[in-house]
Amino acid sequence: MTVDQSARVGVLLREWRLRRRHSQLDLALRADTSTRHLSCVETGRARPSRAMVLRLAEALDVPLRERNALLLAADYAPAYQESGLDDAGMAQIRAALDMMLTAHEPYPAVVVDRWWNVVTGNGAMSLLLAGVPPQLLTPRPNVYRLTLHPDGLIGRLANATEVRALVLERLLRQVRTTGDEQLRALYEEVCRYPVPTEPETVRAGDDPAARPGPIQVPLRIRVPGGELSLFSTMATFGAPADVTLSELAIELFYPLDEFTAEALRQAAAGR
Repeated sequence: MTVDQSARVGVLLREWRLRRRHSQLDLALRADTSTRHLSCVETGRARPSRAMVLRLAEALDVPLRERNALLLAADYAPAYQESGLDDAGMAQIRAALDMMLTAHEPYPAVVVDRWWNVVTGNGAMSLLLAGVPPQLLTPRPNVYRLTLHPDGLIGRLANATEVRALVLERLLRQVRTTGDEQLRALYEEVCRYPVPTEPETVRAGDDPAARPGPIQVPLRIRVPGGELSLFSTMATFGAPADVTLSELAIELFYPLDEFTAEALRQAAAGR
């Protein structure tokens, strides 16, 4: 291993430490090492062992993809495999995803990857995506483009400004915590989309200041005959040991009122 290689992994570890806002002392305590050794690793004066790289990555909550990158920078083999979702070894994962999506109907649900590209979804998603042009749906739809593009969902939102601010803040937070350049490029792209200017509607008797609900910013979608009001939760796989699996997330949507629940039930019956 050359001095340049040793310095490279040290630079990466220091970047992750600063991104997580840890001092060298904080990280040394978390990783059960000394500040002196950590300093030597960061400056390239000491070569970290494979176990030390993994301990530091664990203490810094580094995503599995970047843990492999740290190991490669230190001249070690990657620790985590990256499987295709269609691989034979992922059959049980596919079955679990299909089960979750099907069981969640008639409510919408979607599986996304790390970059918010849609991997798969259930039939109820068609109601949310009604009217979205084909160019936003192929080859792989991206949740942020589907939501914020002027031809996307934002044109049907009754609270477009609120939703735009919320999802952009969520994406920016992910960019900052991961340092992912592809996510950064996505953020910069969707930020350039036009800001909604159409006045937002407030349903009669639904003044948020007077009647705060349990969800700060629901997804309020205009549909023929009314307005759908939805909130969502995110689910991930516990203790993944595969890069692909660690980057999958399932977003599950739920109705906030009976009108929305009934509209989703009727849409499912129509399908």
